[in-house]
Amino acid sequence: MNIEFRNAILTVGQALEQGGIPYQFTGAAALFMQGVAIKKLNRVEVSIQWDLFQDAFALFSAYSPSEPEKSEERASFCFEAEGIHITVSCLFNTTIKTDPYRISVQLEDGELWCQSLYIFLYGEVMAAYRTEIHDHLLHKQSEFKEQNERAWNQNNYQALINRYGKPEEISDKIKQNPKWRLQPFYKYLGDLPGKKVVHLMGSNGVKGTALALLGAEVKIVDFSQENAAFATELADAAGVSFEYVVSDVLSLPKEHLNGEADIVLMELGVLHYLIDLHPLMEIIKQLLKPGGIFVLHEFHPISTKLITSTGKKHKVTGNYFDPAIESNTVAFSKHMSGEDQQKLANVVQRKWTLGELVTSVGQSGLMIKVLEEEPNHKMHDIGLPKTYTLVAEKPSIYGMSDGC
Repeated sequence: MNIEFRNAILTVGQALEQGGIPYQFTGAAALFMQGVAIKKLNRVEVSIQWDLFQDAFALFSAYSPSEPEKSEERASFCFEAEGIHITVSCLFNTTIKTDPYRISVQLEDGELWCQSLYIFLYGEVMAAYRTEIHDHLLHKQSEFKEQNERAWNQNNYQALINRYGKPEEISDKIKQNPKWRLQPFYKYLGDLPGKKVVHLMGSNGVKGTALALLGAEVKIVDFSQENAAFATELADAAGVSFEYVVSDVLSLPKEHLNGEADIVLMELGVLHYLIDLHPLMEIIKQLLKPGGIFVLHEFHPISTKLITSTGKKHKVTGNYFDPAIESNTVAFSKHMSGEDQQKLANVVQRKWTLGELVTSVGQSGLMIKVLEEEPNHKMHDIGLPKTYTLVAEKPSIYGMSDGC
């Protein structure tokens, strides 16, 4: 059946390409094109540009299509191709090419268009396939994990030395004003003495050291051995201690998922290493005690997905809504020499919009308390958001539903 289904997609897609009719495969066909394992493959659905509906009907006339059905909102017709039922439809006054989740997929020797699987976050478009989508993304995440781990365990320790100096040097600076290291989200942490804080993807331990100096009981989770080495030396130099768990966040051993954390913290340049936020939110819920809070401080997607800045000049060069999974240079490369930079492996990233993040947190059952968008404080960047802080609370009485 997979071969017939694939051939049907190719037949329809190539015909629409040759006919110059904008389109996108949706539903099971779109997921199949993106590698998601779907059990029932007996129907191909494709949405086309509404004002070319009659052209599409004529294009498939050789397949004896059904008479078009029309309502105030949409029109459709059906036919059989390669033994598969095909439904061609359009939504009136809707431009296919402006769908933010319309992506291209390489099939055979050609490029075909479909809806990104990430559209399942919203409404019921692909709600029936949520389990299959999450399973697919979890499998892909495990593949990317090896590449990302390899990238973050190559000369990262030296990059940290290049950036901060030796651990004893940066520890003196942190001790002078640990609160400064936790800005601008420090105001959401409350009284830290005695609080249990889990810093996910906590990197080099700078924030963990500051938290420990302020009296928190700190646990850091990160998959980089080199980050762990630097962080441990930094804590020793500062005269504090914390637990450093070398682990991928999604593979965190069960003994740590004990629901005892007062605060789970994530900050700056970490969220894009996850291609599905659903399993992350499940981990966060298991870490937090009832009434505990999740604090996320991240780069604003306006600055990471949309605008390119050079000095005082800003240009819109990106697509804010692009759901693509990218291969990029590892973050610490800028602290390495040009020759060493060329030797570094790339990392895999998925840059999230603010809407996708808020939706994922809300669907998890965590209650969003704050979403603060923060400006860049450079004079020539006034008016542009640079970062944001989201605070979400685990309800004291947690319901039976774990969200979507």
